Amino acid sequence: MERKALGKGLGALIPETPVDTVIRRKEEIVYVLPEQIKPNPFQPREDFDQQNIEELAQSIKEKGVIQPLLVRRKGDSYELIAGERRLRAAKSLGIKEIPIVVRDVSDQDSLELALIENIQRAELNPIEEAHAYQHLMDKFQVTQEKISLVLGKSRVSITNTLRLLKLPHEIQGEMKKGRISFAHGRALLEIEDLNYQRKMAQDIITKGLSVRELENLIKSVRPKSVKRSAGQGQREPLVAVLEEQLQHALATKVRISKRKKRGHINIEFYSPEDLQRIANVIKGGK
Repeated sequence: MERKALGKGLGALIPETPVDTVIRRKEEIVYVLPEQIKPNPFQPREDFDQQNIEELAQSIKEKGVIQPLLVRRKGDSYELIAGERRLRAAKSLGIKEIPIVVRDVSDQDSLELALIENIQRAELNPIEEAHAYQHLMDKFQVTQEKISLVLGKSRVSITNTLRLLKLPHEIQGEMKKGRISFAHGRALLEIEDLNYQRKMAQDIITKGLSVRELENLIKSVRPKSVKRSAGQGQREPLVAVLEEQLQHALATKVRISKRKKRGHINIEFYSPEDLQRIANVIKGGK
């Protein structure tokens, strides 16, 4: 089932060979030395749980490598596309041969397969996932809407995950370690003062603050701004519609603030490449 979903995801994101030129055939499984397989330079996972790999190694020791690794040819050797945990576990056991399936794919397809597989299997932490989304957007101009359709996640979920990249690197590091959750990270984004943001992050770790407790603390230090926002009344329907249209066109978060006849438009970007992409869209380019 996962393989079918993965194929759909790749096809929806990256233009494929026309259907009439694709011939379905059973892919041959061959055995090679683990040393013949080079790491995937596009691997989105930045951290590997050593205990997880040791447990996998124990399973491989008892039952062998059940699922072949997906690779592509690279000169006289092979380059890994998917299955790095299996490869690491097999190497730790000193296994002499490992099953592989070879596919003839481009750099672009190799990157996409690695990203989509990891995202769909929920093996990435929130920061790795955000980087994966950003890589898709920067490298191939894939929109947030397209990513949400392919992965079966809401557009808001994709946007909120990308926003985590605005957090200080040390807080992102704690999220990668699992010491700060996705929900905590979202709440921290509401803090404008970076020093207070860092303090709250430490309190989450040292005091075990729940998300609700964190949100209450954040509200307690800015009661005036909360009341002022509440007093502005409901937003004009036309403004909300235009905001949604701009978000769709620019594939990023857009906020329109209007007061009487004047106002401003806030457009978010998440990297220099993303800024250039948005500028090109506004100017009418690709």
